Amino acid sequence: MAREQRRMRTAVVGAGHMGQYHILVFAELWDVELVGIVDTDQAKAARLAVQYDTQAFADHRELIGRVDLATVAVPTPLHFEVTRDLLEAGINVLVEKPVAPTLEEARELFRIARERDVILHVGHVERFNGAVQELRKIVVNPILVESRRLGPFVPRVQHDTVVMDLMIHDLDIILNLVDSEIRRVTALGSSVHSAQPDVANVQILFEGGTIANITASRATEQKIRTLAITQPDAYIVLDYTDQEIQIHRRAAAEYILNRESIRYRQESSVEHLFVHKENPLKLEIVHLVNAVRHARQTGRADPGDADDLRSLAVALEIERMIREGRPETPWPPR
Repeated sequence: MAREQRRMRTAVVGAGHMGQYHILVFAELWDVELVGIVDTDQAKAARLAVQYDTQAFADHRELIGRVDLATVAVPTPLHFEVTRDLLEAGINVLVEKPVAPTLEEARELFRIARERDVILHVGHVERFNGAVQELRKIVVNPILVESRRLGPFVPRVQHDTVVMDLMIHDLDIILNLVDSEIRRVTALGSSVHSAQPDVANVQILFEGGTIANITASRATEQKIRTLAITQPDAYIVLDYTDQEIQIHRRAAAEYILNRESIRYRQESSVEHLFVHKENPLKLEIVHLVNAVRHARQTGRADPGDADDLRSLAVALEIERMIREGRPETPWPPR
């Protein structure tokens, strides 16, 4: 019992922009001990370690035997190697999206997690956005889904395509909202500021008839994060940044005729749904910490790989379509 009551030992591998967000959250949680910060830039790791009263390490393998849970926030090409080493050592892992550069590597990581009976959680942080949590309760039979995730270019992500950098969040949300299989995908993209596609537009047709139009850009000076859903009884607009939802419903419609013109007036009601606003990353980490504790108590960990692998598979195929200049493909791809 004493083992269950002690603070969970955690660490962050990667002290870059995203890694520092994880460090801050771990440092804020009273029932978690931040054991260390790992980065190949030893000066940066040491500086952050002093700031957060913890240890600095130069190699992720130094965490073996020291921690229960580690965040992996290193560049995507290193995800597989670092995550594999930690999982094989029996450490639960939160790895930033995408879980791995290839579907084969992602499947291997989940296989190791099941074999070692530890949790592998992929950082799809938008799942924990309060507005997304509420959205799942009100979306029924969507007809049209329109997603826009736009913003200015950030040099630190130039080695990833805009699909893996931004669009994968929306793919993940939409694939979980639409209860239907994909029938056809159309994808276009172009490079603006980097050697990778910085702008992409994707249309997905689902078996049930739902159409999703997804746009991602890191060449837009205004930051926009919205998701709009048309369904038979309502038009729903979600703002990820403000964590707000508006529901538009038709109230009345009438024609006014006179000698000069025919005027059409439609009245609609707008509901502003209350959303409990909290830091989505904090909610994600708390969820994972609780899942690890539950796994200890029950003796069984659930990696839950199906949704993560599906989102990654679709994102990788979209990348390939853009790279090969193949704008349309039936699904599943041949």
